[in-house]
Amino acid sequence: MSEIEIDSNEALSDDWAAAMNEQQTVETAKANTKKAASAVFEELEDENAPKAEGEVNLDSILDVPVVISMEIGRTKIPIRNLLQLNQGSVVELDRLAGEPMDVLVNGTLIAQGEVVVVNEKFGIRMTDVISPSDRINRLR
Repeated sequence: MSEIEIDSNEALSDDWAAAMNEQQTVETAKANTKKAASAVFEELEDENAPKAEGEVNLDSILDVPVVISMEIGRTKIPIRNLLQLNQGSVVELDRLAGEPMDVLVNGTLIAQGEVVVVNEKFGIRMTDVISPSDRINRLR
């Protein structure tokens, strides 16, 4: 072998050695990144969280607005009759006089009650509140 070939072989081996060192450096950095990503942190406890199993913390939803409505009754009429309604018209409902009104929250029946007048304003006195389990069963 000539001296030029030996120098060129040494240069190639030096290039290979440099490439291998660079690859090893990159792999080490990746391994360290994976170790950092898989670090385990101690779980923080919320002081307001429910302590007993099955207990629900409602604090996060207590300020959510809902629509509550009282329903005296319902009826179905054709559009022709609807367009003929004017002041003084009477619409017959599906309830009898004296029957309790329905109390609906976001369209879901939660109670029944009777109309009361307090300080010249209408209100409703709850006479029958539907249990949460019954409300869930009605949703199904």
